[in-house]
Amino acid sequence: MSVMMITEEHFENEVLHSEKPVLVDFYADWCGPCKMVSPIIDEIAEERDDIKVVKVNVDEQPGIAEQFAVASIPMIMVFKNGEIFRSAVGARPKKAILEMLDENA
Repeated sequence: MSVMMITEEHFENEVLHSEKPVLVDFYADWCGPCKMVSPIIDEIAEERDDIKVVKVNVDEQPGIAEQFAVASIPMIMVFKNGEIFRSAVGARPKKAILEMLDENA
């Protein structure tokens, strides 16, 4: 499954009401660490059918960033059943991002 770019208009339906867990990458085009994480997020999206993977550009969607208190990027959040399950700030290796999705981690 490919990564979906999310706007304020679609966030609630695609993330908060998703039946699957959702991995959300909050990023900006100018952010160096975000550029390091982006290919990892894309790879996870292609490999995992059991989750939804979305990206939110904080410069283009400031309302979403404000709603979830995104002060530093990249910020990765995992939503389950409409709630934040886990979150992490900063570039992370693939293994660490995958562990965020694990119920038992």
